[in-house]
Amino acid sequence: MSGKANIRIATVVGARPQFIKSFSVSRALSKLGGVDEVLVHSGQHYDPLMSDVFFRELGLKQPDFNLCVGSGSHASQTSSIISKLESILLSVKPDIVLVYGDTNTTLAGSLTAAKLSIPVAHVEAGMRCGVPTMPEEINRIVTDHVSSVYFCSTKTAVANLRGEGIRKNIHLVGDVMLDSFEAFQKEAEKRFIVLKGALSINSKYNLLTIHRAENADDSVRLKKIISGCARSENTVIFPAHPRTMQTAKKLLSSKSNIRLIEPVSYIDMLALESGADKIITDSGGVQKEAYFWGKPCITLREETEWLETVASGWNILAGCNPKLITDYINNFNPPAKKSNIFGKSGAADSIAELLLKFRSEAS
Repeated sequence: MSGKANIRIATVVGARPQFIKSFSVSRALSKLGGVDEVLVHSGQHYDPLMSDVFFRELGLKQPDFNLCVGSGSHASQTSSIISKLESILLSVKPDIVLVYGDTNTTLAGSLTAAKLSIPVAHVEAGMRCGVPTMPEEINRIVTDHVSSVYFCSTKTAVANLRGEGIRKNIHLVGDVMLDSFEAFQKEAEKRFIVLKGALSINSKYNLLTIHRAENADDSVRLKKIISGCARSENTVIFPAHPRTMQTAKKLLSSKSNIRLIEPVSYIDMLALESGADKIITDSGGVQKEAYFWGKPCITLREETEWLETVASGWNILAGCNPKLITDYINNFNPPAKKSNIFGKSGAADSIAELLLKFRSEAS
């Protein structure tokens, strides 16, 4: 860590989507100069296929600190991050703590900083799905109400913050995942040619991802989802989270059209998305990537924080209803054109410049 930096930022990440988002912002910060970024990895995602591979592939610097919290209940995971992070922040003395999205890492990072009177900057601030009991929604709301700077992906997010009485330092910057997507889009298209041969993809296929606890850890819901996908016309490629793999294997017959594969890296996921006919997911990030690619998306939830993708006609909510899932896979077709709901690329550069401006005005 340099003692000559104009600003010291502690970036707190811990899950796959946060690695992808922080790639673009960290790159933008490094271009500005005078920025000392301290990277703290909570260890919320600790499997090498869900963590290490992303650092290698994206070229992220190795974390300055790894809290190694591992898995656990929401309360135990969050409290473990808080207790370990506090001493680090006291030692590092950052000017700002930067958090992303809506995970337990996001909540823990923001609460720890707020208790130490360190300003919190939240990327993807203002996102709401309207279900206040959902763990991710709780994380979003609490994080926003202890933050000092808000970087919003959409106009809806800005309106949500203002509706909750938040008025200052709200910035509509667009979506940093679009920056990461555009950085690797061409490489992903080339990678698909390799994957197509490696996976023996000879016809149209759909891509399935499941990671939310409400689906992945509930065998009844998971069985319904797999049943709906199994009755579809095309092959379904399913990169399964480690904790989901064994359960999914038990639910599949030897003649199933669903092909289980190990989790894939970010660029390989983009590659699989690029070749898919439709994308079936419960991931907020994958919903956005489907939209970036112009792929029809079937969301395995009853709600979504990315309301604009549904309103545009490119995303449809199926929950875990097997009949709806099958019908949408076979028949859902979006309009011919899609609007630019996530803005233009360059969100990361805007965030970097606004962080420096905030620091300058606060000092």
